[in-house]
Amino acid sequence: MSSTKQSVTVIGLGPMGQAMVAAFLDRGYGVTVWNRTASRADALVARGAVLAPNVKEALASNELVILSLTDYDAMYATLEPASAALAGRTLVNLSSDTPERARTAARWASERGAVQLTGGVTVPPSGIGQAESSTFYSGPRQVFDQHRPALEVITGRTDHRGEDPGLAALMYQIGMVMFWTSMLSYWQAIALANANGLTSADILPHAVETANSLPGFFSFYSERIDAGRHMGDVDRLAMGMASVEHVLHTNADAGVDTALPAAVAALFRRGMDADHAADSFSSLVQLMTKAEA
Repeated sequence: MSSTKQSVTVIGLGPMGQAMVAAFLDRGYGVTVWNRTASRADALVARGAVLAPNVKEALASNELVILSLTDYDAMYATLEPASAALAGRTLVNLSSDTPERARTAARWASERGAVQLTGGVTVPPSGIGQAESSTFYSGPRQVFDQHRPALEVITGRTDHRGEDPGLAALMYQIGMVMFWTSMLSYWQAIALANANGLTSADILPHAVETANSLPGFFSFYSERIDAGRHMGDVDRLAMGMASVEHVLHTNADAGVDTALPAAVAALFRRGMDADHAADSFSSLVQLMTKAEA
């Protein structure tokens, strides 16, 4: 272990917070911790972390404060009673929430003399401390640059997206849109396989091959979508409509839940009703960009 470097405070010791504290300790940082359930700090204290008796003392112990909480409601509930100790602190808020709530929280912190860097960690706890892992950040660039060495302990790659404190939260939520929907599609595939006597192991190679094909589609359609080109020279929405209905009927025939494929089919039908039958199914982006009235 190297000699002690800058000290940090970590508030919130769920699996992610604990992984962050461990990474800082591994790099020789002094770490003060606080968690509502103090016993979660026991193993970290045994490794050298200091458990603050309350949030006020946790904030007072270091200028750099890492927040790893469930959401911004938890952040307010935790920090508001100790808000007098926020002046002069940099809050690296890695709690998940919406871009607009990140902006509101940044203003709230500023009114109390603190500055917020919004963060969106793109890996699970097992990826914390890894050089290849990455985190989105947004907020004051000068503050980001000042604390970059510490931020690179959390994940080796740090991507500052701009001064707007909501941008890191936006990038994080974009990833979550894709992650949760993609994983649900895999659960749907497993349910369909199980209903037909196959296991998840039986379909795993096919599932991986299908997932690995997606980056090519992302790249192909990205340029066209940005240019507003949805011509049906490669695919047509009408063809996709038939396919998603086949998916829906296959799941229904197998007796598995059809909520997800039915939602996909409904979106395709909206595109058909909007006269996009001869266009590419990428034209659905135009429908999805604005919610239905």
